[in-house]
Amino acid sequence: MAVLSGLLLAPAYFQWGTGFIMFIALVPLLWVEEDCSGTRSKGPSVKFFWYPVLVFMIFNLLTVWWVKNSVFIGIIAALVVNTTYMTAPFLLFHYVKRHAGPRLGYLSLIVLWISFEYLFLNVQVTFPWILLGNAFANDIQFVQWYEITGTLGGTLWVLVVNVLIFRLLLVMLRHSNFNRWKGRLSLVFGVILIPVIISLVRFYTYEEEYKPYDFAVLQPNIDPWQKFVVLPQSEQTDRLLNLADSVVSANTDYIVAPETFINNSVWHHTINVHPEINRLKQFVKRYPDAKFIIGAMTFKRYDPDDSLSPTAKKIGSGEFYYDSFNSALQIDNSGKIQMYHKSLLVTGAEWMPAFNRFELMRKLAVDLGGITRSHGTQEERSVFVSPQDGLKVAPVICWESVFGEYVTDYIKDKGAEFIIIITNDGWWKDTPGHRQHNSYAHLRAIETRRSIARSANTGISSLINQRGEEITRTGWWERTAISGMLNANDHLTFYVRYGDYIGRISAFLSVLLVLYAFVRKNALNKAFNKSKKSGKNRKK
Repeated sequence: MAVLSGLLLAPAYFQWGTGFIMFIALVPLLWVEEDCSGTRSKGPSVKFFWYPVLVFMIFNLLTVWWVKNSVFIGIIAALVVNTTYMTAPFLLFHYVKRHAGPRLGYLSLIVLWISFEYLFLNVQVTFPWILLGNAFANDIQFVQWYEITGTLGGTLWVLVVNVLIFRLLLVMLRHSNFNRWKGRLSLVFGVILIPVIISLVRFYTYEEEYKPYDFAVLQPNIDPWQKFVVLPQSEQTDRLLNLADSVVSANTDYIVAPETFINNSVWHHTINVHPEINRLKQFVKRYPDAKFIIGAMTFKRYDPDDSLSPTAKKIGSGEFYYDSFNSALQIDNSGKIQMYHKSLLVTGAEWMPAFNRFELMRKLAVDLGGITRSHGTQEERSVFVSPQDGLKVAPVICWESVFGEYVTDYIKDKGAEFIIIITNDGWWKDTPGHRQHNSYAHLRAIETRRSIARSANTGISSLINQRGEEITRTGWWERTAISGMLNANDHLTFYVRYGDYIGRISAFLSVLLVLYAFVRKNALNKAFNKSKKSGKNRKK
């Protein structure tokens, strides 16, 4: 049964899968938990521990095995971290259910799981790639209400339906009379169908306000294992500008190129004389309204009197320090280069805990992109502003696009009317990884009701409308460019305003339920010991 649960959890995260299979995926594991709750001895809890571990190890292996293509230790780390985060709420649920009863127990499963997902989205060491709510990334017409709940609403939906179906099956096995369980059956269908109907109505009636802008998205298709060490930057820029020439016109407003495209010593204090930056400036001069958004590896040098960041590193054996950044740049005809530094970094590839405090952490840092480092970040989100009309766009870099509430900060706090995602998904080769990453952009479009232009070095580049539909896309391992019209939007959705409020509410309820179970357990133990002692006295 545990193996079956692990197998049922995986298909939704493949391009051919659907999130609806998630509604029964946890039922076998719930059956195992019910079987292990037969007595109040310590044995069942110890026995139960290994079943969720097995389930979530299988789940993670089947869905994120492709991480090994970037670095093999990555899949080991993902398995350990993800399995831990998924097993913990199930064990706490088992504890609450044994000591507080089934009703509060199953409620605790729902809020504990959501709490751990919320925690996983906000701690430093994260890999929240396969949150349960992400399972509906291929079913956008059925989750238009993510504009209210975000992906944690999808997680809530999955958990509630699994619990209801499991409880229904228990009643059906105990009572053959249809009248005894028809109410539960109706409840299951209602909890599934009502959100679906609401979403379909929203999907087919949602109309974008007509505020069109012309986008050109470039996919240069350069092998990431070669681009940082083999292929000269000037040749890479030649390929990119040839692609741009094929799609850019006098009407183009935005040209979007991938993450870390420019990677040859872009220092902040000399950025305006960098040869590749100047080539992009010359290109943009031919199109007065165009803004060129592109990824770059940039560096900041600290003078001896400057205060250093936690990630600052010494330049050789000299007195100067520097920071490296995974940056996005906007190059236009204003004469000013706008810059944003990626701030949600991939642990082990772009950031290591205590990088400057422990030499071991430096040695463990993974070499992706030509150097071993822990990148610098910036504290707040920033947006790129159009010099023509003041339009603001959110420059979201790769990994950041997986975090729903993080993306809302560009919109709620900074007023972004478009989302631009730049990424380099080629590390994972032709695996489900780049497809999953692109599909999560659909959810960000629904949550924020912002159109998205997504440029991947190779993988899938796409234009996505405010309903989460792809207007056009590229294929894997294609050197190509696409163009199209997207509408701007300045309205704020409920989710943009309030973020992951479901996670915060769940965290509060989780603390209460675990404390209640702990207090009740101690009270019952005291009562039992008192009764036992009283019985001995009577016997005497």
